[in-house]
Amino acid sequence: MRTLALCLAALIGLPAVAEAQVSAGIHINLPVVLPPLVVVSPGVQVVPEFEEEVFFSDGFYWVRRDAGWYRSRSHRGGWVVIPVRSVPPRLVSLPPGQYRHWKAEKAAAKAERKAARERDRDEGHGKHKKHGKH
Repeated sequence: MRTLALCLAALIGLPAVAEAQVSAGIHINLPVVLPPLVVVSPGVQVVPEFEEEVFFSDGFYWVRRDAGWYRSRSHRGGWVVIPVRSVPPRLVSLPPGQYRHWKAEKAAAKAERKAARERDRDEGHGKHKKHGKH
């Protein structure tokens, strides 16, 4: 019985050992103090003006390198490989490279232009309504 318990304990611990070995190979050179994160879509933030896309979602920092994904609770280290099936779909669906060197001001200006176009469109529809009898 004791042998069975030891075997089970060893098997349960193997994935943790494998994960720890994988996490040793990745280093992301983020500053110790991050700039304020920028919301790029609901539930997704990005580290602005950084050479890699570093996202924050669901309580983790996420990085995509080539076809692989890595995550960590801290931007300072502890990155582990994550299978794509375990990455939030809202991250996987983002086009690679879109948020490299992301500038918050640029994003805010773009959002304002979009809002202005929508306001103009909505106001334009109001001007063309006909009132009264034909």
